[in-house]
Amino acid sequence: MREILPEAPDIPIQIAHLAGWGGYDEATDEVVAAFAEAIARKDPRAKNLYFDITTVVFGGHSAQLRQRIASRIRHLGLRRVLFGSDQADPLGEWTRLLRFLPLTRGEFKIIAGNVTPYLRPTRAQTDRASG
Repeated sequence: MREILPEAPDIPIQIAHLAGWGGYDEATDEVVAAFAEAIARKDPRAKNLYFDITTVVFGGHSAQLRQRIASRIRHLGLRRVLFGSDQADPLGEWTRLLRFLPLTRGEFKIIAGNVTPYLRPTRAQTDRASG
């Protein structure tokens, strides 16, 4: 937040694995909480942050930890959360998230539809495609 984000004020930045290592532990939770607090207080450094939930939830996580992850996702803002997969079977990973992460169907729908700004077509690309 202090060193990198001020150098890229207008660039969308995607934080992989919900700011962790591909699982979710106390250290990851502390980092996510810090990002969520920065977003909540409208820190300008956090305005272009996105978080993917690639390989975050495994079957071994307790119900309490899965609930905390869901809560953190809500605090980050569902529109900032992206689905991703490091697996050869992304549909299997999505299915695992649906089964283990206690979010509503509507919340999953929002996440499924999220696209970072750098993957959205520009107006010029859209005009070229239609014209």
